[in-house]
Amino acid sequence: MASAGEPVPGVGALDAVFAETVRRTGASLGALYLLTPDGRMLRLGVLAGVPAEFATPWTTVSLAAPAPVAEAVRAEHLVWVGSKGELAQRYPRTAAALPYPLALAAAPLTGTRTWGSLLLMWPASRPSLMGERECHHILSSCRRLARVLEEEAAGQARAPASPGRPRVLPYAAGPTVPASAAADFAERLPGGSCALDLEGRFTFVSSGAGRLVGRDAGQLLGTQPWLTLPWLDDPRYEDRYRAAVITRQPVSFTACRPPDQWLDFFLYPDASGISVRIVPSDSYASGAPPLRAPPADPHARVGPLYQLTHMAAALTEVVGVQDVVDLVADQVMPAFGAQGLVLSMAEAGRLDISGHRGYPRHVVERLDGLPVDTDLTPAGRALATGVPAFFTHPEEMRRIYPEAPLISGKQAWAFLPLIISGRPVGCCILSYDQPREFPAEERAVMTSLAGLIAQALDRARLYDTKHALAHGLQQALLPRALPAVDGLRVAARYLPATRGMDIGGDFYDLLRLSDKTAAAVIGDVQGHNAAAAALMGQVRTGVHAHATHGEAPDQVLAATNRLLTDLEPDLFTSCLCAGLDFAEGRLLMASAGHPPPVLRLPDGTTRVADVRPGPLLGIDPDAEFPVTSVPLTEGLTVVLYTDGLIETPGEDLEDSMAALASRLGQADASDLDRLADELLGVFARDGMRLDDVALLTLRCGRAPAG
Repeated sequence: MASAGEPVPGVGALDAVFAETVRRTGASLGALYLLTPDGRMLRLGVLAGVPAEFATPWTTVSLAAPAPVAEAVRAEHLVWVGSKGELAQRYPRTAAALPYPLALAAAPLTGTRTWGSLLLMWPASRPSLMGERECHHILSSCRRLARVLEEEAAGQARAPASPGRPRVLPYAAGPTVPASAAADFAERLPGGSCALDLEGRFTFVSSGAGRLVGRDAGQLLGTQPWLTLPWLDDPRYEDRYRAAVITRQPVSFTACRPPDQWLDFFLYPDASGISVRIVPSDSYASGAPPLRAPPADPHARVGPLYQLTHMAAALTEVVGVQDVVDLVADQVMPAFGAQGLVLSMAEAGRLDISGHRGYPRHVVERLDGLPVDTDLTPAGRALATGVPAFFTHPEEMRRIYPEAPLISGKQAWAFLPLIISGRPVGCCILSYDQPREFPAEERAVMTSLAGLIAQALDRARLYDTKHALAHGLQQALLPRALPAVDGLRVAARYLPATRGMDIGGDFYDLLRLSDKTAAAVIGDVQGHNAAAAALMGQVRTGVHAHATHGEAPDQVLAATNRLLTDLEPDLFTSCLCAGLDFAEGRLLMASAGHPPPVLRLPDGTTRVADVRPGPLLGIDPDAEFPVTSVPLTEGLTVVLYTDGLIETPGEDLEDSMAALASRLGQADASDLDRLADELLGVFARDGMRLDDVALLTLRCGRAPAG
């Protein structure tokens, strides 16, 4: 007998360690995700506890997606969700397609590199908190999985490829009783008994169950209830079965066997399948006629409905047109098994391609910019009529559009018109390398999804237009280049926030006033929109005008403050103005509610400058701004920044400023550009900055020769 942790004969080492992890943690469901070679996606590789069909919405997950498995990899820590309510609050997209009471954990597979993510799920009956020992065990298992992946990669001289379809591990059954004894036991019970495997197929049917549902047991074995018994072909009943499989909790429902026999179904799941008790319902024992369930949609299946819900939730989170393209490519294409994608937008009577996958450049160039009424492909007709077009074989396409198959070389196509309230937005084309059928159920889901894509694409186009205008305004207002000041080296950086419109009100400037004097300024206008960018331009202009007249930093802020008070902008503005006098060897600083600079002295020690701030600009027209003087010596480095660089939820600002001073002390200050990049550090790499960041670094001393 194999000991714990040893590969089971016939089972790969990765599957063996994964199966042992699921078993020892008591999870009802386990999933192993592997990073794709480009590092952008997580692809489901191994699954345990549910059929592969249940995981269809999550076969591929973008690494940037707001999902537990993706966050575990991005943040490199275990993600724990203890309840259905917490799942809905933290990950609404996931909760929309997984509306069951459960708890889950996602942890990264980290060794010499990050390989992917492990997902485990438990019934809601387990404690909502995870113990330290349990957390340690899961992370330890992840490290074992990572080692197996590294050994496989070393043996292959490359990283193991992510499978196209996940492997579903079989359930390891325990001791069993003789089949005849179990059948005799079930036959003695009143009512009916049957068993389903995790795929929903009948594996046992008692004679009593056969009589109640009106079919011989032999006709039912190996079939699924909603396919064999038409009166059970209702998404609500299939959903109860799914809930039992995923949550491992008993569920029940009542269904009417035509014409008027009502039956109660009680489902009792475990890791190997579901036991079902069927008894006549007494809910309708009175003489009143029972309320019949509405007729089921013959094309409705719960799986595609949840898949559609999942994608709908994802489409509500996209921002720009490229986000829509990426989402359709990363999730819609795999969901329908497509190998090609063309997403076009209707612009000025033409179909301009916004994004594509699976097509060589010369094909895209041939299809880009076609007239909306083109007869080269079905795209124009689909957009004009609003009716999707499906072609299962090149011959079907060739009969109507003879040139189309020759252009792309594809073998099957789905042309989905993107229309909002009768207004054409564009066309989404999914294509395939081999001929394929498009079942009615799949066509219905694709058609519904096209409406959601149209809404998302229209919003994204509007967002991109607004963003381009605001971003252009902001870039025009920020200095294109900083002036050369004798005896001073400078480096500046600006990073926009990654939420909202990717713009903001942070600004910086450097003014050469004379051969021996200069002024540096940095500020932050509240908000991340066009109004913030416009006000930022007004503040920068005011500071520039007063500083060039030779006014001291406190007077520059006072004059700008009076200007903003008259404007009544309804936005808070902080600002710090620094005057550099090389003849006197002084650095004068005045602050309007702005974080103080961080100084690195010539001897390498660092500290936060003790600058007493005045009020924010635009509040009190008579406000005063105290001046702080610091010796301007050779080798002094001054770092001016906005609060986006140091502000972290839950952390004290003074601690954050001290940490910045510590990073400045450890960095190499000889190259200011490298220093600026090092100070930004994780802020420049992190994909989720909640605030924009401006950074202006100054070093007193001439640049080294050469």
